[in-house]
Amino acid sequence: MTATRPRSRNRRGEGGQLRDEILAAAADLLLDLQDEEKVTVRAVAAAVGVSAPSVYMHFPDKDSLIFEVCQGLFGDLDAHLEAATEGMEDPIEVMRGRALAYVSFGVEHPEQYRVLFMPRPSSVPEGFDSSVLLSSAAFAHLLENVQAVLDTGTMREGLDTYLLALELWAMVHGHTSLRISHPDFNWPPLDELVAAACAHILDGIRAPRR
Repeated sequence: MTATRPRSRNRRGEGGQLRDEILAAAADLLLDLQDEEKVTVRAVAAAVGVSAPSVYMHFPDKDSLIFEVCQGLFGDLDAHLEAATEGMEDPIEVMRGRALAYVSFGVEHPEQYRVLFMPRPSSVPEGFDSSVLLSSAAFAHLLENVQAVLDTGTMREGLDTYLLALELWAMVHGHTSLRISHPDFNWPPLDELVAAACAHILDGIRAPRR
């Protein structure tokens, strides 16, 4: 059994600090163990230096804790995508760059990605609204990129920005989830496969030459 570090009692108003410490400890354990089943409330409590009941004061169960940890992946994902496409001016180049960065990020964070985007129904916290996925900065920037591609005037008229964004998301999610689920499959280089997938989508929506 892991010994719990002594921790001084929070002063009034410091409960939020403890909550953040619990989230950080759970995130570190998930990153180290790469298996949500191995992350226990007792281990999280020990890492923070509190008792297990102190964790339950902030999170009703382990699934809620792990799910909130993984929701923090949204901000990291968006920062990663923006950094990967920084300096790119061609929106089509940005689209390819975002797609490759998305899959790479998911493959590098397989357990967090699995919890957030491929969860067991029983592990999704009660009351969770999946619309949070669409309200994330990452999806907002995807919509902006898709609109910029359509604004180039090289694509067919009448295309729906939202539907095209969902198609692109479904494409990169498919590549990500397959590589996470079947890492030993004989995959071609990631950049080649993602570039080909983006090219096929763009070829399908490009305006015919006159």
